[in-house]
Amino acid sequence: MKKIKVLALCAIAAGVITSCQKDEINNETQPETAALTKAHLDALIDAGVNTYGATYTTFKGLPGDPEIQGVQSDDIFMSIEDLESGVQKLGVTEDGNKQFRTNNLVTGSNRSFRVVGYTGSCCALTSKMRTALQWAVNNYNRLNTSLNLSLVFQSNFNNTDMVVYNNGASGGGGSAGFPSGGQAFKRVQINAGTDSFSTNVVEHVMTHEIGHSVGFRHQDWTTRQSCGQNTNEGTAGVGAILINGTPSSDRADSIMLACFGSGEDGEFTSTDITALNALY
Repeated sequence: MKKIKVLALCAIAAGVITSCQKDEINNETQPETAALTKAHLDALIDAGVNTYGATYTTFKGLPGDPEIQGVQSDDIFMSIEDLESGVQKLGVTEDGNKQFRTNNLVTGSNRSFRVVGYTGSCCALTSKMRTALQWAVNNYNRLNTSLNLSLVFQSNFNNTDMVVYNNGASGGGGSAGFPSGGQAFKRVQINAGTDSFSTNVVEHVMTHEIGHSVGFRHQDWTTRQSCGQNTNEGTAGVGAILINGTPSSDRADSIMLACFGSGEDGEFTSTDITALNALY
């Protein structure tokens, strides 16, 4: 099964995930980390983000979005504002353990939100992407959780909407951030190259990225084995454990594995459903 590698892009307020073909792994040039300040490196560690290859970068979103300065590390982007405020530190539970999720989740009335499938001229979803997005939203809405996503396809959006759009990038995959201020992350990017895969695979990518947007990290964060790697995404002593009731193996069949295959069916596994029910 062909695997797709997850790399970093950028986000508006927090961590971001994106992907391209795995055969780029051996040719990738890792950026230097020396330019980062110690304070920013320490903040990445506190957030459970791998510091290897971290570099400063700028995010540009949809028309009207501000440019955001931040740090990119492998498949995660964090804004300078979030790094310096510490909002993405891994949460500590009552027994002292960290959870396999970000400390920030979607809270209260924010759990009902509109998803805009973008149709604007710069970044419109393809027909296949639109179908896949409908399927991805259905994945969440068919579960008995407090999350309630309403989907529309249009070019208009506001700052309370999650907008899913085509970023024009080559390679399969997408990007999304982590929750902030009790709200789901608001920009989900889908690489143009994803359209070359089946609708089920595109559904998988979108469901995965929405998962990050509501607070999930990768199932195989300790190894990224699904990408053919043996790389810890980074905890440096702060640690992270899986959500109660989910498997501890980094090889579990989860939609939240770091990389995906060309034969994905786009559906939640039973343990994905357990995790969603545990948090929402």
